[in-house]
Amino acid sequence: MTHYDLAMIGTGSGNTVVTKRLRNWRVAILEDSTFGGTCLNVGCIPTKMFVYPADLARDAQRGPDLGVDTSYAGARWPDIRDRIFGRIDPLSSSGRAYRQRLPNIDLYEGHATFVDDHTLDTGTGEQITADHIVIAAGSRVSLPDIPGLAEVDFHTSDTVMRLEELPKRMVIVGGGYVAAEFAHVFSTLGTQVTQVHRGRYLLREHDEAISRQFTELAGRQWDVRLGITPSAVARRGDVTVVALPDGTELETDVLLLATGRVSNADRLSLEHTSIATEADGRVRVDEFQRASVEGIWALGDVSSVHQLKHVANLEADTVQHNLLHPDDLVDCDHRFVPSVVFTHPQVASVGLTSQAAREQGVDHVTGIHDYADIAYGWAMESPPGEHFVKLLATRDREELLGAHIIGPQASLLLQPLVQAMSLGNSPQEMARGQYWPHPSMAEVVENALLEFIT
Repeated sequence: MTHYDLAMIGTGSGNTVVTKRLRNWRVAILEDSTFGGTCLNVGCIPTKMFVYPADLARDAQRGPDLGVDTSYAGARWPDIRDRIFGRIDPLSSSGRAYRQRLPNIDLYEGHATFVDDHTLDTGTGEQITADHIVIAAGSRVSLPDIPGLAEVDFHTSDTVMRLEELPKRMVIVGGGYVAAEFAHVFSTLGTQVTQVHRGRYLLREHDEAISRQFTELAGRQWDVRLGITPSAVARRGDVTVVALPDGTELETDVLLLATGRVSNADRLSLEHTSIATEADGRVRVDEFQRASVEGIWALGDVSSVHQLKHVANLEADTVQHNLLHPDDLVDCDHRFVPSVVFTHPQVASVGLTSQAAREQGVDHVTGIHDYADIAYGWAMESPPGEHFVKLLATRDREELLGAHIIGPQASLLLQPLVQAMSLGNSPQEMARGQYWPHPSMAEVVENALLEFIT
């Protein structure tokens, strides 16, 4: 068997561990899917590249309300799709080719599984060993158990972005961020979207005020069916039929399943090793990204509760440092992890939600400010009560505990709050310790902070 200093399973964020700093290491990279991982090929990057034209289309439809005679005449779906993947596909191919050229790296394009703690079956008919193995195998779409699903054509986030044409009708099953983003994209571009979700509210992992508000706003843009789980699906002629428990049926051209993702750890034959897993199947790691076996590391969706690219990137940086500096380990700070949903309107969040604070018994106060109450909100004609910033702080108002935003550019407005929480700035320090450009949209954050200052 060939022996390596390092074996890397996965080419998403794990690929960034293998830089020139490891040029003296003999490295094996193992990948059984498209080179570059989820984010590049079927996740964050292409989805946001679809969101941008959808946002343009929606803005064009709003022009007349502001006295500008703009309109939306339709989307050239093939042009949108080909522009996006015409950029992404070459990146994946060039990344693969680059790794193949490097003299210290061997690329195995097969499904890797463990034979024992430090031996891997490459899936290409070979076995290898390594002193260090980094598990960065990512996650996959989790499919719901719906009778008839095996007999119909359906799509997931892995496939729906490569549709041949813009569908007339689409049923989306799910209520999380993937469902929200695709509902925005397709409904805005012209598809009749029906979203079916088993819960009472959409984006239920977000703060309750945000979740309820987004649910209301989504219902104004596309057909939202709540508290419902499809009882069956079937093919009828040229359409797919989704049966609901109340006896009604939804006919659709495209069925999109957006019901979450699950760690790929269960596909690695970890039962042949001493590598521990969490109750939900993720690889268990400590604060240094070490697994329970010496020399085994894990990062990203395969081990993290945060299925976010920026988390996986930080974990990859942490793993690289710790591989190179075994006597000076650094930990991975997961205290203030921001998340953004690029739907309409945008939703951004960091820290504690109100419901989590109550469940944990955290004494807190809240501050809320509406976009409609700032000058930039007037410029946009932001409807009162529709878009807002909600902050949580300790009772003494000395520490920010959470920040939750629903509205235009929420992703950008969240960042100074992430920074403040990371640096330990109090609401007073943040609101009064710097200038806030007037009349920028950032004033909605300033004014929310001022709610805590008496």
